[in-house]
Amino acid sequence: MKNKIDRREFIQLAAGGGAMCLASPGIFALAANTRRSALVSPGCRRSKVKVARLYMGTSHGLWPKPNLDLENEVRFYQSKFAGMKDELADVDFVVDQLVTSPAQVAQLKDKLAQVDGILAIHFNIGIRSILNQILQAGKPTVVFAVPYSGHGWTAFGSMLNQPIGEKMDCMLTSDYKQLAAAIRPFRAIHHLREAKILNLSTRNFQSYAQSMKEKFGTEIKRIELRRVIDAYKAVTDTDTKTLTEQWISHAEKVVEPSTAEVRNSCRLALAMENLLDAEDATVMTVDCYGTMWDRTIKLPAYPCLGFTRLNDLGYGGVCESDLRCAMTHIILQGLSGRPGFISDPTVDESTNSIILAHCLGTTKMDGPNNPPDPYKLRTVMERREGVVPQVRMQIGRKVTQALLVGDDTIIYFTGEIIAAPVSLADDRGCRTKITVKVDGDATTLWKNWSHGLHRQTIYEDVTEDLRRFCRFTEINLIDEAAQPPAPPDVPSPA
Repeated sequence: MKNKIDRREFIQLAAGGGAMCLASPGIFALAANTRRSALVSPGCRRSKVKVARLYMGTSHGLWPKPNLDLENEVRFYQSKFAGMKDELADVDFVVDQLVTSPAQVAQLKDKLAQVDGILAIHFNIGIRSILNQILQAGKPTVVFAVPYSGHGWTAFGSMLNQPIGEKMDCMLTSDYKQLAAAIRPFRAIHHLREAKILNLSTRNFQSYAQSMKEKFGTEIKRIELRRVIDAYKAVTDTDTKTLTEQWISHAEKVVEPSTAEVRNSCRLALAMENLLDAEDATVMTVDCYGTMWDRTIKLPAYPCLGFTRLNDLGYGGVCESDLRCAMTHIILQGLSGRPGFISDPTVDESTNSIILAHCLGTTKMDGPNNPPDPYKLRTVMERREGVVPQVRMQIGRKVTQALLVGDDTIIYFTGEIIAAPVSLADDRGCRTKITVKVDGDATTLWKNWSHGLHRQTIYEDVTEDLRRFCRFTEINLIDEAAQPPAPPDVPSPA
């Protein structure tokens, strides 16, 4: 089986099929022959996610019924997985086996050592010793058990709090779609280990890079300004012209930027993509408000359009050399298949909401294979120059905002978009804005706020996926908007 995902193949895969490629703003693949991809989260292109799929059953189990046909149960689940092939197209089930005894699991020890995670599917009563042997592998493990699987669930709760269950989580559900959800944390772990971030900055980030490498396996590499400029000069006029025409023609409106400014930004966007290709990297970030700025930007154009393009393609483009957001981007993309939106927030307690704003907007917030959100082409608000997509995000969508702090904590909250201001008269704050009604309490949120402005926000509530990921990676997960429990009522003295 082919595991390595070639970049040019990925561009074809992620771009969508045929005419869709030309009709979809935010993708703009330049390849002539493209086809739709089923890859859920192609932000890691080096290899597929490796999962062990183990079916746990016993020949002597009398419940849910005597003489349960285990092979028939396997075939039933195989049909369920076949219906989710698009969601699992980036997954390689390197171990796929019915296990009926601990000894069978023990024989798989070497193979289990190579996987990102184990999906253990519970068939009938009496599988505890089998499960214990699976957990001995020390790999992130999700136990999937539908009703009538057996009585093992009565011990699962206590197992979660024991050393043997530290890397275990459980799904007790009749919703077979959750089989795909069970694999999401494995995907995020895999992406982190395989990811490579290019950072255009002269700041010293070696300590942070070393910490991320040791904890997750992620590589963060400095890239020099001269190399970026050389890559910019190497982009052809033809490719630049094509991409420029696509960005302009698909925009609702080009407000401030000139055609020349859009052209320069498109050339830099293609240069950044080529650098990722040359380095076999997945994420690009630039210290555009720091060491790459000295009264004027040191690059031939602002990188914002390039960041949007990378996000739209399923890679990562992250503002201001924000390495914490780059790491968070990889995690959230692995869990959801969606890119993140960095923001500078401001709070409105009157509506229990927080306004998330940034000049850079990403048009493919639903992922590279889904329809884009509309956009205008604007300048960077503070500097009145450069080119950024001002994206009109979708009102009514659930969102999750999160940030990886250090290597052991993720802070987050969830909410719903109740407004997405894009009026030219609404000129306060950054270009792309969403007002998010907080699921918890906005006052509690701002009082708990820490670690600066920037966070990453994605469409959908991924709390459960985050919880599993954090459990498997020994990370504290903190909901900043959750109100502390009320103290118990104490009767007044008589």
